[in-house]
Amino acid sequence: MVQSHMKRTLIGLSLSAVACVAMATPAFLGVFLSNYKVKGTSDLGKAKCAICHTKGKQLDAYGEDLKKALGGAKKLTPEILAKVESLDSDKDGVKNGDEIKKGTLPGDPKSK
Repeated sequence: MVQSHMKRTLIGLSLSAVACVAMATPAFLGVFLSNYKVKGTSDLGKAKCAICHTKGKQLDAYGEDLKKALGGAKKLTPEILAKVESLDSDKDGVKNGDEIKKGTLPGDPKSK
C-alpha cells in the first residue's frame, strides 16, 4: 500500500513538472511579443516559438543567449530581454535589438 501511494505521488509530481516546463514557453513568448509590440504580419509575429527555438525544445542562437541572460531566473522580463539586444546572436552583422525593431528573427542569419 505504501508503494502504491508513493508511485502515485511520483507520477503526480512528474506530471506537474512537465506541465510547468510546457507553460514556460508561451509565457516567455507573451512577454517578448508584449515588450516589443510585435506585429502579427512580421516574420517575428509569424514565427512565434521559432523566435527562440529551432525544433521542439532546441534553442536557436538567440534562444541560447536569452537562456544565458536568464541565469537562474524562472521568469522572462523586459530587463532580461534588454540584456541581449546589443548582441548579434546569429552573427549576421545585425544586432538583436535592430532585428527585432525591423521584425526579423534575431536567431536566424537568413533573416535580416
